[in-house]
Amino acid sequence: MQLTPQELARTIDHTLLKPDGTAAQIEALCAEAVTYGFASVCVLPWHVRRAASIVRDSSVAVCTVVGFPLGATYTDVKIAEAMRCMDDGALELDMVINISALKSGDVDTVLHEIRSLVTSVHDRKGIVKVIIETCVLTDEEKRRMCSIVTQAGADFIKTSTGFSTGGATVADVLLMRDHVGPGVSIKASGGIRETSTALSMLAAGASRLGTSSGVAIVRNLDQ
Repeated sequence: MQLTPQELARTIDHTLLKPDGTAAQIEALCAEAVTYGFASVCVLPWHVRRAASIVRDSSVAVCTVVGFPLGATYTDVKIAEAMRCMDDGALELDMVINISALKSGDVDTVLHEIRSLVTSVHDRKGIVKVIIETCVLTDEEKRRMCSIVTQAGADFIKTSTGFSTGGATVADVLLMRDHVGPGVSIKASGGIRETSTALSMLAAGASRLGTSSGVAIVRNLDQ
């Protein structure tokens, strides 16, 4: 896959979601994102306001996570969290599905939750990426989630939180590309640390990458 460093950078959500991440590390993350022209910085809700103040005059968006990392909270809590984050400057919301509901066969709850959050975020011109945590799902459940995310009108389906038993795989990106609707993009996230891995995810059908290794990935493009 032939990309310039600038084109590759525009696919990356430059990410710091560690619970012990400091204000200084968030500031450094944002400075790197502006310098390299990443698509966004992805930070925990507590850091959204700080990140927004740093990237305000750049092309870098602020992304944050909702119901993270387990997804097992109430729909109205997820919506309230998303709205507060948007108040603080987030434009892109990466939500974790209710994995337990899906595993229990309660697909109506999963669909209703995603659709409700999508409606609230889209009303404010935001973007929703739905994290399905592929490493704990069967292939049939992954296919079902592709259908649900499409029905709910979300902007992206995302592989992983990076906090479970595994991250993104090329096989999962290919599966998503085959089963998600044409209006839904794919974000691969979790374990993407090398340029070759990043390029393989993009070649498989991802258009956005979540990684804390964005600087190294872009710098090593021509090596």
